[in-house]
Parts: sequence; C-alpha cells; structure tokens
Amino acid sequence: MNKLNTQQRIQVVAALVEGNSIRSTVRMTGVAKNTVVKLLVDLGEVCGQYQDEVMRNLPCKRLQCDEVWAFCYSKQKNVPDEHKGEFGYGDVWTWTAIDADTKLIPTWLVGLRDAECASAFIEDLAGRLANRVQLTTDGLKLYLDAIENSFGGDVDYAMLVKMYGNERPGEARYSPAECTGTKKLTIQGMPYKKDVSTSFVERQNLTMRMSMRRFTRLTNGFSKKVENLEAAVALHFMHYNFCRVHQTLKKTPAMAAGLAKYPWTIQDIVSLLENKEKSN
Repeated sequence: MNKLNTQQRIQVVAALVEGNSIRSTVRMTGVAKNTVVKLLVDLGEVCGQYQDEVMRNLPCKRLQCDEVWAFCYSKQKNVPDEHKGEFGYGDVWTWTAIDADTKLIPTWLVGLRDAECASAFIEDLAGRLANRVQLTTDGLKLYLDAIENSFGGDVDYAMLVKMYGNERPGEARYSPAECTGTKKLTIQGMPYKKDVSTSFVERQNLTMRMSMRRFTRLTNGFSKKVENLEAAVALHFMHYNFCRVHQTLKKTPAMAAGLAKYPWTIQDIVSLLENKEKSN
C-alpha cells in the first residue's frame, strides 16, 4: 500500500466528512479503496482518543439524548445464521448526546439498543460533566435505570414522549406515522418544562445521515464492518465539533464550549494522525 502525503490525506478526509461514500472518494481522489479505508480507520481511532481526552469537565447545562439506527454487513432479516446475534451484523445503534447551548456532542456510543449500552453511554456522559444538568430523552425506558444509576439524584431529568396516529397507507415503509402530540414527563429533579425538548438531537440525527454516507437510508453505502462505522462516527464528530462553524453560533461547538480557540481545519485533524505516527 502506498503512503499518502499530507495533501492527499486532506483530500480524502474532505470528501468523507462531506458525506461521500468510500467508492466515490476513490473516484474523486484517485486513492485506492483499501488505502481510503485504512486512513479512515486510523484517523477515526486518533479522533476518538483525542475527543475522549478533551471532553472533560464540560460546562453543559441542557443536554438531549437519542439513538440513531443503521446497519452493518446486511439488514437484520438477511443476517446469515452463523452471525445471528453477533454484534456488527444487522442492526447497529449510535447513541448521541448534544448540548442545546453550545451544540457540542460530548460523547457517543456505537452499540446495540439494549440496557447494557444505555448504561455505558449514560455513565460515560455523566463522568464528563462539571455541573448539574437538565437532561431530556425520548420515551425509551432503557434510559430510566441508566440515568438513575449514573447520576443518582444529581440531575433534572424529563422525558418527551411522542404520540403517533395510524400509519399512512403507502408511506409506512419510508415515513413514520404522523405525530399527533407530545407529553412532557418529569422523571427526576425539577426540569424546566420549556427546555424539555429533543429537537436539537433529532436534528443532529439528520446531520449524521447527511454527513456520513453509511447512515443514508435506501442506499448501498452501508458499513460492511462495524469497525469502519465506529471510525466514521469518530471522524464525523471530530469535524462537527472542531471544524464546522455552526450557523447560529458563528463559531464551532468546541469554541462555544471553551475547548478550542479557533476553528480547526482538516489539516489539523490529519495532523493528529501524523503526530502519532512520528511518535511511534
């Protein structure tokens, strides 16, 4: 495998963070497919490590959590018998949290939609916060024990439960049923009702689907390996948190949270990997 220079790496990463698939990145840059994948995995690893280190003592006040669906290898119904029940084959969920004020993504978890992953995700989130926060989730019951075990009584927690009507004929496969109303349920503490919302984190789900080809529905751009999905998510949030200037904030989420003094460039992200390579 040929070693890419810095400029080639920047071109590949720029294509990936703008929502291009591996194959389209190959066509755009002329870099071999296996080389693109290896760069994604290596860079995803260092991006995940860097964010794990700096996302500490965060001044968040209003957090929203959600899970976004994807799949690896094949759809759940098509998973071969020898891989049924094995993580990385079929449904994969990415748990995310967003700060409503800075739009920062303080943590995420690629896993299953089960109690074990819910607990690991919330425990990690709780350990990154400097202050008591108001937390909002959807009506998924897995959050209840996870938040109680991780935060204890030191959280103002509410659920936003959506109510849906009947599925629309002919659209059920592609569109959810119409939302007919919501309920704001206070679970713990004293959350402000006007701040009980999941709008920001649901909008972040759309950003993920637009910025990572493997999350786009009804395409063949899905991940073949869960390791590639995890790397793509780490790279996406590195770019989102540190590089992309948020339209309403006029700065990056990392700047708004006091983690950076200026918007990063893609070269800055690539430098994380190159500095690691030099140290090795």
